[in-house]
Amino acid sequence: MLKVLLKKQLAEVFRNCWFDAKKNRMRSKKAVAAWFFIYLVLIVGLLGGIFTVLSLNVCGPLVQLGLGWLYFLLMGGIAILLGAFGSVFNTYSSLYLAKDNDLLLSMPIPVRTIMAARILNVYLLGAMYSAVVLIPAVFVYWLEAGPSAARIICGLLLLVIVTVIVLLLSCVLGYAVARISVKLRHKSFFTVLLSLLFIGGYYFFYYKANGFLRDFLMNAESYGEKIKGAAYGLWLFGRIGEGDFPAAVVFGAAAGGLFLLVWHIIAKSFLSIASAGEKTGKVRYVEKAVRQKTVPGALLAKEFSRFTSSASYMLNCGMGILFLIATGVMLLVMGREFLKLAAQALSGRQDSIAVLLCVMICMIAAMNDMAAPSVSLEGKSIWIPQSLPVAPKTVLRAKAAVQLILSGIPVLFASVCAAVVVPSSVPVRLLLCLTALVHTVFSAMFNMMLGVKMPVMNWTSETGPIKQGGAIVVSMFGGWGICIAMGGLYLLIGYRIGAVPYLLLCSLLLGAAALFLLRWLDTKGADSFAAL
Repeated sequence: MLKVLLKKQLAEVFRNCWFDAKKNRMRSKKAVAAWFFIYLVLIVGLLGGIFTVLSLNVCGPLVQLGLGWLYFLLMGGIAILLGAFGSVFNTYSSLYLAKDNDLLLSMPIPVRTIMAARILNVYLLGAMYSAVVLIPAVFVYWLEAGPSAARIICGLLLLVIVTVIVLLLSCVLGYAVARISVKLRHKSFFTVLLSLLFIGGYYFFYYKANGFLRDFLMNAESYGEKIKGAAYGLWLFGRIGEGDFPAAVVFGAAAGGLFLLVWHIIAKSFLSIASAGEKTGKVRYVEKAVRQKTVPGALLAKEFSRFTSSASYMLNCGMGILFLIATGVMLLVMGREFLKLAAQALSGRQDSIAVLLCVMICMIAAMNDMAAPSVSLEGKSIWIPQSLPVAPKTVLRAKAAVQLILSGIPVLFASVCAAVVVPSSVPVRLLLCLTALVHTVFSAMFNMMLGVKMPVMNWTSETGPIKQGGAIVVSMFGGWGICIAMGGLYLLIGYRIGAVPYLLLCSLLLGAAALFLLRWLDTKGADSFAAL
């Protein structure tokens, strides 16, 4: 039974390799092989290659200084971090709050068998991420310092110890996330917040990595003495890779003991978490007047609720909101000095900085494409808006209005900030704001048209129309293409007529196109929506 359950868990993890959610059918053998090849290239080729290069850069200098243990401490720490954070959300969703908990718990299967299968699944995934870092690190060390029986055996033991540590951290962090999730009311916002923190941390580490590595290598001896004196356990951990059997035995015993403790804790709390439903509080009825909404207002509220209830929808179609706000703040803080340098480079083209700022804001706003998948997200429930005593054009306008509102306010903020710092005349600054706002209206109408013309209704997961729908692809790259054409034409020939006529012409063209698309949505688009 354990083997069957583990096979089921791994099949769920690699479900995309076997099943095409967009077409709702199993993939062919060639497609499955292609997907596994892509995974192999990404994990072994890309990630493994990155950490192999890092090992080659770090290992030689540290081994020459007699600090091989510091090298293994660094690479082991990276392996633990990557493994733990790479598998923590899988731990949360598969070990504690899996969707099939009720089904499995209702079967004559011991709870400990279910736990063991899920913990093995977490262990294998964490080991996969950790091995991508540690296996190249161990082989590079053997090349630099020379292989020996002790180093080979202890290197393998280090890999096992690190994977067990990763399992322990994943179980503990997954337990914390599961406990929070059970009591959390607005899970979508919590997921978005965690994702944004992860993305921010990734880029922060990426930009700081080179400086940290350079400083680490230049002061390796000093760091080594401090670590050895203040944190003896870390020194002992690094010694495992150098072939220290006593250190390997100590850490192996400690990891085994901690695993037994974590197993005991999970065994006591697993059933309560796995069988816990959504948090429901006691509601006391209070009589109050309900404010009647207009039909457009009710539809708009429904679309906003759909957007804010899906973390995937917000992250993939609304990231431009944050980027627009960040762009406005950065322009106010450091925009003047940067724009002076840029103005010198484009001194032959008058007011080109203002036009390019407008284009940049429009390109960021084009990342907001909430309207493009909105029709597809109705899925099998498309009959509900179709059967309402509401004109189809009203439904489509409400869907487009969500993008218009969520993009329009940040675009106005970013364009006003740009107008404050750009060294141009008042008419140019006003037209910068106007063109950006008109482009936002056009983008909402354009995305809504794509959503009606290119719907994906037979999806099994909402990530299908949000990430893989044709409307999303055309919306993103089509929007960027229009913005690039706006900026490129001005730099080529538009600067000859000046920024004011050029921006005014762009506003008129985009406004006319938006009116045309709105007219199409009200007529042919509405008919197409009603016929879906």
